[in-house]
Parts: sequence; C-alpha cells; structure tokens
Amino acid sequence: MKLRQTLFWDADLKKIDLNKNKRYVIERILDRGRLDEYKWLRDTYSPGDIKNTITRERSQLDMKSRNFWSNFYRLDSNARRDFN
Repeated sequence: MKLRQTLFWDADLKKIDLNKNKRYVIERILDRGRLDEYKWLRDTYSPGDIKNTITRERSQLDMKSRNFWSNFYRLDSNARRDFN
C-alpha cells in the first residue's frame, strides 16, 4: 500500500523507512488513518510493535486515540501509561 501524503503531510514519503520509522508510521495511522490503512498496518507490523507504540510513554497519539486503541487491544492498566 502506498502511504497517503495527506496523512504524512510533514514528511517526504520517499524518505520514510517502514522499519526505521515504524513508531512514526504506527502513531500516524492509529491517530488519523482510515480503516484500509489500519488493516495494512496490522498486516505490516506485529501486534507487539503496535501495542508498544500505544503504551509508549512519549507517544504522539492524542488522548482519544490512545484510550481507544488501549481498549481495542485490551491493554491492562499495568501496561497503560498515565494518559492524563
């Protein structure tokens, strides 16, 4: 799947390395992506990579997205960081 420029408005798509920049890609898609992009994300990255990104202390996900994805992945309260 080709990444949408409107989703990665602040980056040159040619310079995004899906491995080196996986946290950035995961955060952006979880925060602002469409369903087809989430399906691609799920097929591209491991559940562990996605969960680690959600619970990362300095995650760039907004509060609503972090709470939604934490509930979606059933992350227990010990795995969640303080989202407040």
